[in-house]
Amino acid sequence: MDFLTFEDVTFTYPPVEGDLDSDGKQIVPRPVFEHFSGSLPSGFVSFVGQNGCGKTTLLMLASGRLPPDSGKITLLGKNPFALGGEEKNLLASVIYQNMEFESEDSVAELLTQVYAAGNYRSKAKGIRSGEDLLSEVIDVFELKNVLNHGLTKLSKGEIQRVLLAFSILYGSAAVFMDEPLFAMEEGQKEKALEYLKEFVHKTGTTVYISMHELDLTKKYADTVLLFYPDRNMDLGTPDEVLTNEAVEKAYGVPAAMLKSKEDLTREHLAAVSKQFTESR
Repeated sequence: MDFLTFEDVTFTYPPVEGDLDSDGKQIVPRPVFEHFSGSLPSGFVSFVGQNGCGKTTLLMLASGRLPPDSGKITLLGKNPFALGGEEKNLLASVIYQNMEFESEDSVAELLTQVYAAGNYRSKAKGIRSGEDLLSEVIDVFELKNVLNHGLTKLSKGEIQRVLLAFSILYGSAAVFMDEPLFAMEEGQKEKALEYLKEFVHKTGTTVYISMHELDLTKKYADTVLLFYPDRNMDLGTPDEVLTNEAVEKAYGVPAAMLKSKEDLTREHLAAVSKQFTESR
């Protein structure tokens, strides 16, 4: 059985009220996916492609956070969107950039609550130390110095590390991560990905992760799903998929420009892509 399958899936975002064209007519969005079928394996799977190519939408559909307009999505034999809240979260949890929380609790209290509420019920051993998983996760994601702080007092990088800790402590069968390394320092990114991959292999958890750093995808991913602007995709190992030719086709810029950094803004990439395409 495939871990995740899409059968003839179509999805389109609804029109935004007041979003009009130059003639004053309502702009009707184009389908993000149209009669899409495919399957993805378990393991540590990286989604790669430029902004706007459908990575986030696919993550939200696969995790049951968005319903398809038509077609069928199956995750571990279940329709994730049809499940109730707790059952859905235990099957598929989601973390992304700039998540907002209303809680005034400290990081320590929130970590404890997540650990108790999820699959582990506060009882799991760390994959490295053999000690309690909570202590190991606090160490791996460098959270000791912020345990007594509220989330509103944290930097963006600190918040992302807390979210990564949540994703481990809750214990879902699959974790969907949309740009989870945002604003983290380079060493912290490496440390986090090394642990996530080890966690995947030792516990049987599956992680689907979207990130811009191609060198980190090549180093840590088991499988890569590369998105092209025309919604076509390639699936395979990093060596199979992330060739210079394929990367240039996906991003529209020379492969040499796409190192590991986040400092290529969307506007810069668009400008370079146009210039690169016109010169070929």
